[in-house]
Amino acid sequence: MSATDRRWRAKGFVMIDGGYRFGISEFTTQPWSFEDDVTRYARLGVDTIEVVEAKLDDHRFAEQMESIGPAGLDISGVQPKVRTFFASRMTPDPKGVDERVAALRGSIERLGRFAPGVPFITNTGAHPRGDMAEAMRIVGDRLGELSKVAADNGVLLALEPLNPTSVNVESAIWTIDQALEVIDRAGSDRVGLCLDYWNIWQNPGVTAQIARAGAKIFTVQASDWRTPRSFADRIVPGAGDIPLAELIRATRATGYELPYVVEIFSEDVPDSLYDRDLEAVIIDCKRGFASAWEESLTGRAFDPART
Repeated sequence: MSATDRRWRAKGFVMIDGGYRFGISEFTTQPWSFEDDVTRYARLGVDTIEVVEAKLDDHRFAEQMESIGPAGLDISGVQPKVRTFFASRMTPDPKGVDERVAALRGSIERLGRFAPGVPFITNTGAHPRGDMAEAMRIVGDRLGELSKVAADNGVLLALEPLNPTSVNVESAIWTIDQALEVIDRAGSDRVGLCLDYWNIWQNPGVTAQIARAGAKIFTVQASDWRTPRSFADRIVPGAGDIPLAELIRATRATGYELPYVVEIFSEDVPDSLYDRDLEAVIIDCKRGFASAWEESLTGRAFDPART
């Protein structure tokens, strides 16, 4: 038995044909503090944390970032405070592209030394006139400029296409192929793709698009879909309509071996996951993703009784 298999058995899952690293984005546990996230993720057997910069204390961020490794976690990605090139509903300020690029540069320079080799996650934002073509050109060019900053700080940039529900609200792109067009325009191997299954699962020919992305996939995010009742209505992996096993199988076929990170937003709905016991939510996420992973390998769902 490999060390990976032994580690996953110890965490309560039987992993076959190799394992995977399981991560949680701090967006998933929005009500917790950064310190709660680090302590509880580690205790619950999570492997990696996707850092949300907005949760860091401006006066203690170095100490906070340095606490992640000793707790037993790796960093899978960083969500900067300002992560879009145009204004968006989630991050409306500052307004101008130059100011937003400067903010993103500042995040990379501030946090990059604590997260070597890690992707900083970005998306386009919403063009103020809905000019998607211009947004793609500008974002590609600006990503190319920022790739030099990323290289200087030893990190990566990962562009995320969002779901069509976010078009002209949070994003100008909604397909993997559109993201790849922007990434190609950036012209740097420091710029790749953030593949969020919730956002792209309805893309036509999605598995072929994943195959085209190949080694440009820098990070993968997972959750599940029900018809949204707000801008933030994601659910636990395995509890909705997304064919996760199919998407995982397509992702694995590209050679992807980096973490799979659960990213859930759950606000302005009567049964918000943020109002539940979040430790139980994480456990449910682990089990739901494990089931999809095993189905991706064997065609049968994960059975907790076999652990």
